[in-house]
Amino acid sequence: MADPNDEIIYDIEGNARIYKSGGIERFKDNNPPFISLSIDSVTGVSYKDLTISTDVSARIYLPKLDLNKKLPILIYYHGGAFFVGSAFDSPWHNFVASVVSRANVIAVSVQYRLAPEHPIPIPYEDSFVALDWIVSHANGGSEPWLVNHGDFNQIFIGGDSAGANIAHHVAMYGGTKIRGVVLIHPYFLSSQKVESENFDPIMTKRFKDVWKAVSLNKMDLDDPWINPLVEGAPQLNGLACNRVLVLVGGMDILRDRGRAYYEKLKESGWKGEVRIWEAAGEGHCFHFFKPECELAKEQDRIIVEFLNMI
Repeated sequence: MADPNDEIIYDIEGNARIYKSGGIERFKDNNPPFISLSIDSVTGVSYKDLTISTDVSARIYLPKLDLNKKLPILIYYHGGAFFVGSAFDSPWHNFVASVVSRANVIAVSVQYRLAPEHPIPIPYEDSFVALDWIVSHANGGSEPWLVNHGDFNQIFIGGDSAGANIAHHVAMYGGTKIRGVVLIHPYFLSSQKVESENFDPIMTKRFKDVWKAVSLNKMDLDDPWINPLVEGAPQLNGLACNRVLVLVGGMDILRDRGRAYYEKLKESGWKGEVRIWEAAGEGHCFHFFKPECELAKEQDRIIVEFLNMI
């Protein structure tokens, strides 16, 4: 139980309340019962839950199969500012299942441990463990969907918000050949203010305060985990992939962070191809709140096109 005299910095009704000190109250079970095998009623995609390690779990998705064809693998990291969210929650389940169905890929949606109980950098470390576990199946392993149907020459990394931040660091971590990275409204910050923060100063302050809380106030806004563009951060030309897709919302307070990442990556000497797409007039992760709107559908199309690009 958090100290009642502590300052609340973000209260997500029915889910969690996080405090400036790094304390947290949770009102939702983030560990639902595992699903051994099911079929998504909307897309027809098969899915089941996996244990990767004692600390890391995941949901794996398999589209309707052409048995003679190996499929690209999308490793996906959910958002939630590192302190909420789950691979098993309906917004992320529905989104990943839809991408799997449209792009005809296998997806592994990773459930890393949440801060502040497991402070930064633990969510990143869990994400590296997930990557290593998935890649180990290139030479056989415990998960038959990966062994029998995965094309390990076509591995993609993706995520939204904090998950996009994680996806960047997973691509920097490397250890395997990554074909492409999809960054949806990446949660990057810095001590330098940007124009898009003016869209919602209150939410901007929350995002900044949350970062400090999930790191137990040990990391500032220019720590390389949250600011990959800061001087002294690992060089972007070391990104271990061939292509990057950056997606931003035109009214997202993080918009200019995504734009800056795109520009810096182009200038870094990295040898890959980077693209950016902007949802005009839309806010942070708008596609979860109105998945049927035209811009959400267009964003989905851009992502699927990226995953299917030869």
